[in-house]
Amino acid sequence: MGHDPELHPTPHRFLPIIEPEDAQVQELKNLLHQSHRTVVISGAGMSTESGIPDFRSENGFWEEADILSKMSDAHLNAQPEDFWLHFKQTFMNPRFMSAVPNEGHLALAEVAAVGKQIKIFTQNVDGLHQMAGSMNVYELHGNIRHAFCPKCHTRYGISHILAEDVPHCNYFDMKGNECQEALHPDVVLFDQMVRHMEDAFYAVVRADLLLVLGTSLLVDPVASLPQYVSAEHKLAIVNLDETYIDKRADLVIHASVGRTVSRAIEQLFSMPGY
Repeated sequence: MGHDPELHPTPHRFLPIIEPEDAQVQELKNLLHQSHRTVVISGAGMSTESGIPDFRSENGFWEEADILSKMSDAHLNAQPEDFWLHFKQTFMNPRFMSAVPNEGHLALAEVAAVGKQIKIFTQNVDGLHQMAGSMNVYELHGNIRHAFCPKCHTRYGISHILAEDVPHCNYFDMKGNECQEALHPDVVLFDQMVRHMEDAFYAVVRADLLLVLGTSLLVDPVASLPQYVSAEHKLAIVNLDETYIDKRADLVIHASVGRTVSRAIEQLFSMPGY
């Protein structure tokens, strides 16, 4: 099985592609081939090749203290109009909304489709893993394309979110009263807890390969997860920058995530049995 070029659009890229070394690609292919329980932790670097900037990098949005202070549950409840204005400017700008899965997202979905057991725990809120076709995805920080009513818990999709400046709930109760509560985005804001951490912990403990993709592991609690890889199992990191646990890893590749993963899985599909 190989890649279908029609399924691999070339998106606008935020960063130039940095190619991995051939030997590194082959080693990653071998780790994936030998693995029966692969767990992926993906971060912003997974999506930069789809044109979505790394918010924590130099000149990223999180360098702006004003925006940081507005991305909180407290600000949403106090000033929903101002919250949604800045939330949409940050997460629903044309670059973000037009992003499509890159070759790395697609390759992970393809290798799972042929029977590899892969669980993906992503810090990204863009939904690109699911758009690529991955099924076993845990969104640690939620998804910008969904919202919910904090009062009646009715859920909404992206078309409703974009229909008005401040999206409101249009649920009618049994008496015919419209809810009209300001919606909350289905994402983890700065004063909220990361989701699925218990699932992530047990998945990492049981994994025979932990693949860290596009995260510098700077923010807890997700940053602590690689520490729980057992001594007899494998840890591989693909990230442009160094991480605190590089010396513990069995393989470290400082190259573009999507390109590296795609090339390794392309080699995997060239092996007998795939």
